[in-house]
Amino acid sequence: MRNRFFTFFFVLLTIPIFHLSGLEFSNITISNDDRLLYRADLESQHSLFFTDLADMSTQQMTASAQKMYLIENGRTLIVLNKFGAASIPISGGLPTPVKGYPSFASGSVPLRGNLQDLAVSSDGRWIIHIEPTSPGYGSLLLFNAITGDKRVISEKVELPNANFPAKWSPDSRLFVYAKGGRLFYFPILNNLSTLIDERFRMIGPGGIDSVSWGQKGEFYYYTGDTLYRVINPELFTRTIYGDFLSIGAVAAVLPLQFDSGFDQFWIAPDSSAILINKNGKGLFFFLLGENRYNATVLPNVLVPNGAENFNVLWSSSGQITVLFSVKGDASVLRFGASGSAITTLTQRTSPSLTNGSLSPDGTRAIFWGENGLELWDYENWRHIQRLGFNPVLSCVWVSNRSFITGNSRFIEEINITSSSYPRRRICLSAAEDFGFEDSSSSRILAKIGTDWFASDGKSAWVSASDAQVRQVSYSTNRYRVFLEPQTIGDIKNIPMIRSMSATGTLSLVSKHTVSSAFTPGRQIPVALCFDLYDDDSGLTQVLSALRRRNIRATFFLNGEFIRRNPQAALAIADAGHETGSLFYSPIDLSDTRYRITHDFISRGLARNEDEFNKATGKELSIIWHPPFYRSSNQVNTSAAAAGYITVSRSIDTGDYISREEALRLNIRQTPGAEMIDQIIKKREANAIIPVRLGQLPGGRDDYLFQRIEVLLDALLRSGYVIVPVSSIIR
Repeated sequence: MRNRFFTFFFVLLTIPIFHLSGLEFSNITISNDDRLLYRADLESQHSLFFTDLADMSTQQMTASAQKMYLIENGRTLIVLNKFGAASIPISGGLPTPVKGYPSFASGSVPLRGNLQDLAVSSDGRWIIHIEPTSPGYGSLLLFNAITGDKRVISEKVELPNANFPAKWSPDSRLFVYAKGGRLFYFPILNNLSTLIDERFRMIGPGGIDSVSWGQKGEFYYYTGDTLYRVINPELFTRTIYGDFLSIGAVAAVLPLQFDSGFDQFWIAPDSSAILINKNGKGLFFFLLGENRYNATVLPNVLVPNGAENFNVLWSSSGQITVLFSVKGDASVLRFGASGSAITTLTQRTSPSLTNGSLSPDGTRAIFWGENGLELWDYENWRHIQRLGFNPVLSCVWVSNRSFITGNSRFIEEINITSSSYPRRRICLSAAEDFGFEDSSSSRILAKIGTDWFASDGKSAWVSASDAQVRQVSYSTNRYRVFLEPQTIGDIKNIPMIRSMSATGTLSLVSKHTVSSAFTPGRQIPVALCFDLYDDDSGLTQVLSALRRRNIRATFFLNGEFIRRNPQAALAIADAGHETGSLFYSPIDLSDTRYRITHDFISRGLARNEDEFNKATGKELSIIWHPPFYRSSNQVNTSAAAAGYITVSRSIDTGDYISREEALRLNIRQTPGAEMIDQIIKKREANAIIPVRLGQLPGGRDDYLFQRIEVLLDALLRSGYVIVPVSSIIR
């Protein structure tokens, strides 16, 4: 007995508990045939699994469809969630882990934070995924979905902040990817090992938002003020090693410079026009083709402050619907493009849901979100039917007749050709209650609402009218199981399996692999502070990222920013973040050309207080830092006399160095992803980490705030706890 006791605690010491941050197991029970059934929870998502204790193989039984991709001509569904990626036959079935992608059922420990997205070729043969190699970078991998074979396409690719940095061509024969501010292409050849170096596959400068595939297979590339169009992009058959643009043509030279870090564009279904979203603040429409020299522009269509999550529905009839959200509420703008004119379309009603998708023929639209699902007549802009009130995570059209929806209960196909809108269940999304059947069959039972469903663990769920759940069991003749509470890190417990025929106790996750990109330890408090001098670029994205993670940060604002952007100052205050002073104007207080006095400092701080109160009706905190963190003993003493606490940065990220300044000083700009690596590497408790918001006058290749999602995930995955500055300095 003593040996078994020692072995148990030795195993606990070797469990990778730090890497299981946020993961919790519950409701474990074991069947007569030694299958361990349990629920796993991670950041508000949960899934039902069972593990066969004989060989420790795991089967996922439910799948939350946070994202869905339809492949193989509509025969197979790829479902993506916190626990990985799984394929499900559209005819119905259980989730099967996608080969090559890190999923819990296939032996990988899930990461906190954003989904690890992927790009699947439309034929279902190929999957692109980024495997993190550091907090800011990863390797771009190409997997064969049939064999699981993988190839490293590119190393040191920036981890994606929002959009996955690769796009497939419609014919699955080519994909484009972004890396280091450049675009590259990769053709699918019979022998991938013969492909030449990445340098000779470069398209040009830009990010993944610089490229778009047309509905007819044409390829668009927007760089500077020029839009290129490549007809039938079979690069590998014509000039695989030549100049990419040599087989393209100029579609238009536009009066707008495109910045892939801030802008978006959409092409009309018939390739006759382009719609441009400039920095989330304005929409512009231009004709292409033979009519591109007409002066038709969509003039000065301003987007409300704080708009995000833009999506465009563009039908072949020329109706354009721009969807976006402001503080979580859906907003819609509609336009009609006909010939050389574009008009604003009236809309008496609008969907109350934030996500939308257009049917293949453009006649119907579905809208979904936290409050349910709606079907609309797109051409006549008329609400047809509300199809549910439960939260819907994602939808994808199968045909003009039906679509698949992933709600909080089921993944199911809805037929819209009948007024009764019949539904066909594909898989369960979750299980409110579950257990083994109280019979010799050991079927698994799951309850949704008042209905029960059954599966043998191999076949699709079926309705179970007379469900009798077996009493929870923790032992058989061969095993005993229990949940071991944990006090280190964020993991709350681990299912443990004790063999009755041999000494030793095994953790359920003892053979699971963990990402080597993060090395978390005990929770370390750090403060993120965001500096706003004049421009508010990036603020909406930062506020949204903080809100989703329930993080309270610190923002420093100066008087000039508040006067220019009163709504932005109000948005920060309304979000409940700590707000400190950045003085009244952005001047270098350490510059000997200025005569700094006690009165000058106290008046500058007081004027900033008044500006903030005027814009928000609230008061600034009594913390501040001098502009650009440049100070002196006299400045700090004067601020203290005015009742302020001076904040100093712990890490100099260098995100304030513009392109022009780097050239002038002959220094290198540090990319945003590299800044993240440097921040995490320092692992300093009570560190104050500054992030500058807004575009610099001299420009930058990229900004740290453009990678806010990656930064937050890196901090949380590395064991940091993000707190306001006042929690650290007081």
